[in-house]
Amino acid sequence: MSTDYCPNQDSSVEDFDLAQFDGSYDEAPIEEREFEDVPDGKYQVNVENVELTRSQTSGNPMLKWTLKILGPKYAGRLLWRNNVITNDSLKWLKTDLHTCGVTLGKLSELPSRLNDLLDVKLEVTKRTRGESESIYLNRRIVVDDTRAVDESALAPF
Repeated sequence: MSTDYCPNQDSSVEDFDLAQFDGSYDEAPIEEREFEDVPDGKYQVNVENVELTRSQTSGNPMLKWTLKILGPKYAGRLLWRNNVITNDSLKWLKTDLHTCGVTLGKLSELPSRLNDLLDVKLEVTKRTRGESESIYLNRRIVVDDTRAVDESALAPF
């Protein structure tokens, strides 16, 4: 039994017996993967996950979005958006929530309303400036069939 304390380690990890895979793991090849970057442009996405966390640089509260491209090109690829929450940035967060159809009476209601943001379909714009990528939530969309995505919305700039 390990005596090392790891604050991020879930105690249930000790329940996994991974030794049964040791032989196969040693023989498993490493598949080289090269993904081209998702180019700048407009995409139709699904909100896969949202979570409240803290910015690593400032420590400010942050709403972290995981957006999955619906396709057809780049289908399944992920985009991320972060709303760092400060008094100066509240208007952007409020606008994003409004775009998703979520209206809060008070910002303190956000933790209990995160599920309202899941599975919302959006048109977003990805824009790169230097090494910085930004994702803008343009509008909420209705997609009946994820395979019938409007290809005109996928054209890069």
